[in-house]
Amino acid sequence: MINNLNTPSTTETQQKANRTIGFLLISLSYITALVIGLIVFKNAGGTIWMNLFLADLAATFVIWVSSLLLNNASVYDPYWSIQPIVILPMLILHVGKFNLSSLLLCAIVIVWGVRLTLNWISTFKGLHEQDWRYDQIKHQTGTFYPLVNLLGIQLMPTLIVFACIAPIVFVILQSPEFTWLIFLGLSISLLGVILEAVADRQMHDFRLKNPNKSVIIREGLWKYSRHPNYLGEILMWWGVYLVCLAGSPSAWMLGLGALFNTALFLFISIPLAEKRLAKYKDGFAEYQQQTRMLLPLPKKVR
Repeated sequence: MINNLNTPSTTETQQKANRTIGFLLISLSYITALVIGLIVFKNAGGTIWMNLFLADLAATFVIWVSSLLLNNASVYDPYWSIQPIVILPMLILHVGKFNLSSLLLCAIVIVWGVRLTLNWISTFKGLHEQDWRYDQIKHQTGTFYPLVNLLGIQLMPTLIVFACIAPIVFVILQSPEFTWLIFLGLSISLLGVILEAVADRQMHDFRLKNPNKSVIIREGLWKYSRHPNYLGEILMWWGVYLVCLAGSPSAWMLGLGALFNTALFLFISIPLAEKRLAKYKDGFAEYQQQTRMLLPLPKKVR
């Protein structure tokens, strides 16, 4: 018998099948969420702001139901990046205002969202796995997990992202003239997108070269910062807020989205991640002492 070295093993074939089936089911969930969201937006009968909000909640509810049916809360994971790149272009088309500030801001957000979504697609393995944090929450909450899944895992991020894109909705509706402050805000957002992309690329390359998960990355942006990708995400939304503020100082209250997003990283995402990393990364405590949490700048160690 001659073995064909190019023939994939049964395990590899099964993995590809699981990934494909999972991706198709999740795609169907998101298409359904989009349709339901559009129906709600067109028939809610309120202001544009209220209709957008209700449509976003309805779409989130669809994804939550899908996550229960598929027994995987990570079905929600791409919603974070898909929500803005669906809502904002459709809003521009709906109101029919093609202002330079709005278009440039949406272009940056679309680049941000498409890159993150493609990154999720490339790392998606199938519905047999979900984020380790969700497994932890499921274990801790027991029978209350479906409710916690809705309120904590899905609804809370939806509200935060909606608050983050609220300044962009304002810019689209108000169509401010292009100014140097708007240019500065756009530059900060673009810097955040670039920083996040570079950090993710460096981490991806490092993992390919170092399959040993206990090894800590100490190169590129990660040489000086433990979470440069999170810094990029934070800068992205503060730049968005600055564009809005430059267009109309009276919209200062719309900075809550950027503030909540920053707080989410500082007080939830980063502490949880570092607590987990400390369990299996060699010399992680030393790495913490030698590097900054966010800013990729050299740190003086006493």
